[in-house]
Amino acid sequence: MTVYVDSSFLVSSYIGDLHSPEADRRIANRPAIWITPLNRSEFGNVVYQCVFHGRFSLAEANKVWNNFDQDCAEGLLVRASLPDSIWQTSIQLARRYGPTLGVRTLDSLHVACAMELRAERFWTFDERQARLAEAVGLELHA
Repeated sequence: MTVYVDSSFLVSSYIGDLHSPEADRRIANRPAIWITPLNRSEFGNVVYQCVFHGRFSLAEANKVWNNFDQDCAEGLLVRASLPDSIWQTSIQLARRYGPTLGVRTLDSLHVACAMELRAERFWTFDERQARLAEAVGLELHA
């Protein structure tokens, strides 16, 4: 099974929150989880914003980042390039679903990545992204 995840899912996987048990349950089957430069950038920003907001220390943030980076290096998370086609797909999603679902740029970019990479599943804890993914026919749950 191939899965595209957004940053909300990654955060729940690496930084404990109310969705962490569900994230852990889904990951337990060891699906191929694609990680794009967009995922890496967003996740890095979230991790280091936690330092800014006092959630944890810089050393703790570095440990979280290193665990994530190690999982990428070991192939537990599969690096994927951003297909050039995501930009046009993202615009099409915004035009079609923006007026009814209120999608944001990152919502349409993540869903466009999943579509263009032909992911079998799209995992997110972001309700707006989930609604968009569902609208285009992506499978949401394990």
